[in-house]
Amino acid sequence: MEASQPFHRGFTRHGFYGAMSTATNSGQRRPSKALQRLRDMRRTTLARRIVQLGFAVFILVTAFKHQSEEASGAASVDALCPFGAVETLLTWMTTGTLITKIHTSNLVLGLAVLIAILLAGNAFCGWICPLGTVQDWLWKAARALHLPQWRPAERTDRVLRQGRFVVLGLVMLMSYFSGQLWFADYDPYVTIFGLRWLFEWNEVIAIAVGITTLVLLGSLFVERLWCRYLCPLGAVFTVLGRFSFLRIRRNAEVCTDCELCDKPCPVGITVSKADPAVHPDCVGCLDCVAACPVKGALTVGPPVAVAALLNNSDQRTR
Repeated sequence: MEASQPFHRGFTRHGFYGAMSTATNSGQRRPSKALQRLRDMRRTTLARRIVQLGFAVFILVTAFKHQSEEASGAASVDALCPFGAVETLLTWMTTGTLITKIHTSNLVLGLAVLIAILLAGNAFCGWICPLGTVQDWLWKAARALHLPQWRPAERTDRVLRQGRFVVLGLVMLMSYFSGQLWFADYDPYVTIFGLRWLFEWNEVIAIAVGITTLVLLGSLFVERLWCRYLCPLGAVFTVLGRFSFLRIRRNAEVCTDCELCDKPCPVGITVSKADPAVHPDCVGCLDCVAACPVKGALTVGPPVAVAALLNNSDQRTR
């Protein structure tokens, strides 16, 4: 059989990632580095899907208990969302009080997520957020159905991403002037997982269902539409993500510019142009790291200066 000759690192003229196995001296075949990287990607994706499903089921079960057995004291989906801490921030800063329906759990979750982002980056959106999970499922279904995919031009994409900050500003102002969790009535996360529409129906719920339906339909044609362009919590995470201690970083000296890392990104980040850290819109799914065929080109770590300092310190202790 003719040997597969690579014409670009990561590809061969016989297929994606080139030869998937190599022969040992004994004649046995063992997985190539490319195949091992592909397996790593599948393991990472599987682990993330399990975590996502677990959180989604937990939220749904809790919401159902809250709606059907309010006397049981089960928490509402509002109490299980860190965005409540953001919504009440302006009110707390100006009046020293909290808006109604804000629970201690909101503040605790908000602080926990803040610390997690500053330490390890934004894994909340990629691994935990149930709305992100639903969008991932829809995108997988859209690909199976071969639906058209809309990929806006880079400049258009940058402009559309500012929509998250517009929504964030609107939510904080309306929450401040109303003194209530104003966004909760229309939040797609609350609409889907709060299950209110199963137990009651009114004009506000109808509007919320309409908004959520549009978001979900849009997510069939734009991967993670809500996360990219509309999520107010994502806007907060983008700002905080710039200060994360651990971020995905690209080593330009090792990178071959094959751009394979760009393909699996669910929020459309051009990872191959990271200099050196990826854009703070990163949701921490790690698919790009798993997809990279070159060891050391993409890593998860602290800033270069800090990493060098830690390495020097480690060498001195040896």
